[in-house]
Amino acid sequence: MKPTHIEHIGIAVKNLEEAIPFYETLLGTPCYAVEEVADQRVKTAFFMVGQTKIELLESTDPEGPVGKFIEKKGEGIHHIAFAVQGLEQALDEARNAGIRLIDEQPRKGAEGLHIAFLHPKSTFGVLTELCEDKNKSN
Repeated sequence: MKPTHIEHIGIAVKNLEEAIPFYETLLGTPCYAVEEVADQRVKTAFFMVGQTKIELLESTDPEGPVGKFIEKKGEGIHHIAFAVQGLEQALDEARNAGIRLIDEQPRKGAEGLHIAFLHPKSTFGVLTELCEDKNKSN
């Protein structure tokens, strides 16, 4: 597994309407997309900073992963995502290296990416996402 770049950094927030203007000011760039990912019970907002995106995550369900994260740890950095080519192969390599997977198979994420998460107990406490955009080369 060899990531091509940091795809995005996910930040959990309680309220996108409050967080978006702050990040637009901080980053000096507008939010370019807001999208709900129903199966992950989250609404996302994206900003581009160089080649890397910042993804704000607002839970749409307190029992969803982001809702539970905010309840337990508060707002803040939720995960880091790496772009890979060949997500299925990357998951096989991670599994063979003894890394615990949250997602055994890729699933659909925001912006049409195929995604899979690695468990933070196997990644030194950092929730790690692997992403593949099958519509373009990374």
